[in-house]
Amino acid sequence: MTSDITLFVNPTAGRARAARPALDALRDAGLSVRTVLGHDAADALRRAREAVADGTGALVAVGGDGMVSLALEVVAGTSVPLGIIAAGTGNDFARTLGLPVRDPAAAARVAAGILKDTGGRAVDLGRVTSGGTAATGTSAAGTATAEAGARWYATVLASGFDSRVNDRGNRMRLPAGRFKYDLAILAELAAFRPVPYRLTLDGGRIVEVDATLVAVGNGTSYGGGMRICADARTDDGLLDVTVVGDCDRTTLLKVFPRVYKGTHLDHPEVTTYRTRTLALDAPDTTGYADGEPLGPLPLAVECVPAALRVLAPDTPVPHR
Repeated sequence: MTSDITLFVNPTAGRARAARPALDALRDAGLSVRTVLGHDAADALRRAREAVADGTGALVAVGGDGMVSLALEVVAGTSVPLGIIAAGTGNDFARTLGLPVRDPAAAARVAAGILKDTGGRAVDLGRVTSGGTAATGTSAAGTATAEAGARWYATVLASGFDSRVNDRGNRMRLPAGRFKYDLAILAELAAFRPVPYRLTLDGGRIVEVDATLVAVGNGTSYGGGMRICADARTDDGLLDVTVVGDCDRTTLLKVFPRVYKGTHLDHPEVTTYRTRTLALDAPDTTGYADGEPLGPLPLAVECVPAALRVLAPDTPVPHR
């Protein structure tokens, strides 16, 4: 284990402030830290790739799920572990992994301790490509690579009502955290209607359904703790698919509050599937993953087992 690591910092002011206590804690742990702070996302990504190519011992991302999503494009499929200093709005991947949230010093101490002890553990990732056919020939970490145009994600791919909520929530400056998404839900309820979906599971079984939303989970939650795929595991080689059917507004208002505890999965309008690959299609619908826009459906999704090494406790999230 090399003691030279890289702190990958979101250039926005609030996230940059969170880097200081993390940097101090990492150095107090005896690590030599290089900080990467790009002028924008593209510049930060270029600098992080250079650090990984130069043999950094770990890439430690400071920010929210969007910053983690950016870091995945650098370290997924490599032996370089990812540390997470959760300082964003949702921080859902950190929650899934059992890491400290909005406590940069504590998160840095956890990352340093695991790096020195075990070097981290392997977790699955989702990989998304445009079009309706999921890729085949998935590899384990160290050999998995994203083909041209593919995107990695760690938490949940959202489509339908939830992607529209995500879009609105991202445009809202206040309030912070889950309350932003609560308000976005109420705003979107007025206009949304279910749309016809076509799901192809593992290249064979086809499900056609009018649905309010379809969420595809590698992790359990999005939107700051909304456990839409509450039974998802990051170590089982499978994606958890949650389909909320043709709900009226009254039903949706009853179902959505249950998402924070994961009890919505028991509702009769909710159906779940587990699959290694999924072809997902619906008209006039945009996909989001880790809170970032992917583009319009159709999308092809696959689970890539052990695609990422993370500096997180060796305690997989249990089923409900």
